[in-house]
This record gives sequence, structure tokens and C-alpha cells, in this order.
Amino acid sequence: MEIFDLLQSNEHEQVIFCSDEKAGLRAIIGIHDTTLGPALGGTRMWMYASDMDALKDVLRLSRGMTYKAAVAGLNLGGGKAVLIGDPRTQKTEALFRTYGRFVEGIGGRYITAEDVGTSVQDMEWINMETKYVTGVAGRGGSGDPSPFTAYGVYNGIKACAKFRYGSDSLAGKKVAIQGAGNVAQHVAAHLAKEGANLFVTDIYEEKARRVCGETGAQYVKPEEIYSVDCDIFSPSALGAILNDDTIPQLKCSIVAGGANNQLAKEEVHAQVLADRDILYAPDYVINAGGLMNVASEIDGYDRDRVLIKAAGIYDILLAIFKKAQAGGILPHEASNAIAEERIESVRRVKKYHVGTPTIARF
Repeated sequence: MEIFDLLQSNEHEQVIFCSDEKAGLRAIIGIHDTTLGPALGGTRMWMYASDMDALKDVLRLSRGMTYKAAVAGLNLGGGKAVLIGDPRTQKTEALFRTYGRFVEGIGGRYITAEDVGTSVQDMEWINMETKYVTGVAGRGGSGDPSPFTAYGVYNGIKACAKFRYGSDSLAGKKVAIQGAGNVAQHVAAHLAKEGANLFVTDIYEEKARRVCGETGAQYVKPEEIYSVDCDIFSPSALGAILNDDTIPQLKCSIVAGGANNQLAKEEVHAQVLADRDILYAPDYVINAGGLMNVASEIDGYDRDRVLIKAAGIYDILLAIFKKAQAGGILPHEASNAIAEERIESVRRVKKYHVGTPTIARF
């Protein structure tokens, strides 16, 4: 598929390619839709197999952010960025400050934040060159958003349990967590505190074993996590992991986790999960807590208010499941419909001009 065909198929407004050889910068910024407000979404750093893989990822992620903000009731659009590189060995101040200059040049249409492979320190470097960054420490910033993402995921898992089992108690429930990054660590801590039995994996074994040591979870090899006999499978690493190869291995009744774009092919694999009677929590709904947190910085940060909003993901998901059940549709179709209805209603409002024209006097 040609690049412009790819952009138009996802209805993206703008994609910016950023390059600086001396700084080692190779980045792509995707702006999907700004109907509701400026596009806000994190910057991910990852070793992509190809530039096209990076482009496809940023398009999927930025589209997801549009829907996430809309369902969460935020006045924000959807954006995302990827830095192509190894987050363990290739981070430098010059890299992130150069990237920050590109973000500044977009003029506020895109606001960035922390994501997979980036940290609060990286946001500090970006902030040296642009004000269009959230999640920085101090100066009214909120710092690391992962605890809030995890708190929303935890409440979302409880909502799934309520809908599927009739009770939102997770005590004794077996939960397989794929990933041991910042979000997954906090999710595991919440679940362990409630008495869930955990199984944890990560491509970096030492990270997974550290989480196991902190929560009493059982370590599982990455290739074996899909076939763990559990009640809930919680993808909390990278996307596109629910596909033709992995779904047949699942031995769970709920899929609910913090990763973005969990379904390799949304329409196909959502149906495959439903056919297997597996309840799927739309990823961009259940993991919206982090976005709620960084979005709060725009109007003046209030941690308590963010926690209340993140806890509200419980009710949002229950409403989506009930809408899907009543309409005979899949959960992701119900959440998409809610998001699209809100975007279109605001688009209609914006047709009215509220500016004051300049009157020429002679």
C-alpha cells in the first residue's frame, strides 16, 4: 500500500517525519484527528524491524488515541510518535532535545508524553525545547503517568469480572500478565493486594522475575504466557499480540490489559475472541488512565481528580458491555460508536464561528 493510501485509509490529518543524523534521530509523529482538541499522545522508543513497521505502528496508535480521548470525555484529539532506536543503549540528551525542537515546530497541534521505552527524564529533555510536553516532574507536571494507567486498568479488570462473573472481587482469580514494564508492575501490585494469583512474563526476564519477587507471582516464559490456564489474560506490553496464532492458545474468559492495539486485525480478531466466549475490554478504554493524568496538566494538575476519573473506567466499561449486549454487537464496536458519536457531535458544534471579525474603518 502506498503511503498516502495508508494515511487516508485511517483518516489521518498529518504525519511528520523527523530526521537528524548527528543526533541519531529518526522519528515519526502521527496526528489522527483534532476535532476535539490538540492531539495528545506519548512518544514510544522501539527497535522496529523496518521504517514501514514504525509508520504502521504510529498510525494505529494515534488513531487509538483519538478514540481513547473521545470515550474518556476529554477535549483532546489523537496523536502518537515513535522514535526508532534501542531505548536501552541509544538515548541521549541531544536526541530528545532535537526531537523536542520538531514537536515545538508543529505549534501545539501535537502534545507529547511518556510511553513505552521513554521516561520522565526523557520528557525533561524534550521540555527544554518545547512546552508541548506533559508528564514532566515538578513545575506543575504530573511525572510518570504509569501508576494512573495501571489504576484504570485495575478498575477495568474489576468491571470485566463484574460483567462476566457477577462479582468484581478478584480474590483467588488467576491472572496472566504479559509484560513487566511500568504499567504492568503497578497492575500486578493492585491485583496481588486483592489476593489474585498472578503469572507474569516479559521479554526481559530479569524485569519479570523482579515483579514476581515483589508480588508473589509465578514466572512464565514469554512464549508460554498465552496458554496459561487462567481466568483473565492481561496484555500489558506491545500491541498486535492477539492474532491467528495466539488466540487459539488462550485458556481464559476475559482479556483485559494495558497494552495498546492488542488486536492484530480489529474486526477479525475481536470476532474470534467473541466466538470463543472471551470477553474483551477495548484496550483504548481500559488504559485511558494515563491519558487522563497527563491531560489534567493542561487545565491545572489535580491528582485526586485524576484518580476519580481513572476509577470511572469501571463504569465506562460496564456501559460499553451493556450497550454491546443490548445491540448484539462486539464491545469494541460499542466503544467505537460512542467515540464516533461524540466526535461528530462536536464537529457539528464547531461549524459555528465564534470569532470577532476585524472591521475596516475608512
